[in-house]
Amino acid sequence: MKRRSLDPEMPVESAELSLCQALLSLKDADEMNAFLRDLCTPAELEVLVDRWRVVPFLLDGVAYREIHERTAVSITTIGRVARFLNQGNGGYLAAAARATRRRATTKKERA
Repeated sequence: MKRRSLDPEMPVESAELSLCQALLSLKDADEMNAFLRDLCTPAELEVLVDRWRVVPFLLDGVAYREIHERTAVSITTIGRVARFLNQGNGGYLAAAARATRRRATTKKERA
């Protein structure tokens, strides 16, 4: 973990809130993609994508080994995501629910 100075100019909590507000300010997936590519290294973005890829499988009750076979995401990462789905802050669940609703709305609009 990164060592932080004893007297940072912006407290970590404020910086985290500022990042959240920046993410919320983006208008669409293209802007979000550009921001994430600027913010994250390719490896960091790959980790985020891998974590998000396993969420639907876990919500559907797919076994870890099968998720690994279908996604090539490590069993350790799958377990970590599962733990946060069950005992985290609710972020994965909120995002997954909204993504599901958005897909359903998009399908209806296309039909």
